[in-house]
Amino acid sequence: MFSITLIIIVTTAIVSIIGFGNQQVIDNLIFYPPAVTEKKQYYRFITCGFIHADTAHLAFNMISFYFFSQPLVEPKFIEFFGDYGRAMLLIMYVMALVVCLLPTYFKNKNNQTYRSLGASGAVSAVVFAGLMISPLSLIGFFIIPPVIPGFIFGPLYLICSAYMEKRGGGNINHSAHIWGAIFGVVFIIIATKLYSNYDIWSHFIDDVKFYLKTKFNLG
Repeated sequence: MFSITLIIIVTTAIVSIIGFGNQQVIDNLIFYPPAVTEKKQYYRFITCGFIHADTAHLAFNMISFYFFSQPLVEPKFIEFFGDYGRAMLLIMYVMALVVCLLPTYFKNKNNQTYRSLGASGAVSAVVFAGLMISPLSLIGFFIIPPVIPGFIFGPLYLICSAYMEKRGGGNINHSAHIWGAIFGVVFIIIATKLYSNYDIWSHFIDDVKFYLKTKFNLG
């Protein structure tokens, strides 16, 4: 059976690589708020997630996406939602591309100098959906080896992203990371509530309680 994870990765890689050598492709697909405001080019919310600034940007996003989605999120979505599991993953991914950029759009809707590209917001949604599914999975954080449980890594990541967003500067859209992550959590909670018998919130809490109890001898 096909993997929606690999389809997204291959499609993103092809479009991004084409864009590396063709500025017109980048200009047509990049998230440019005034083009949405003035020309109603709403598709840019989605197309910008399929282009990247360079090979390192593309590799980081797609490797992060692969290691969370292929072995964890996609199989679990199939377990939760049956035949619609892959479709649900694709829906979450595409919706995250849009939702993560809404705050950016309203802040820069008439900013002629602002542009954004990359799948980071959607990848954050998949990563945080994965952390909800498996909160005790060990995660690395920058130069730290994978020893941090996911339920601790998640808040640390959001705090660091919020700090970097407030500080400003650089070319990274930290706001998209934050809102993508939040969307991933909200999506999987609502989706499992409506379309699955799996109570993901209860399982998340039970896993965290188990960790705290065994790690710190808490009752």
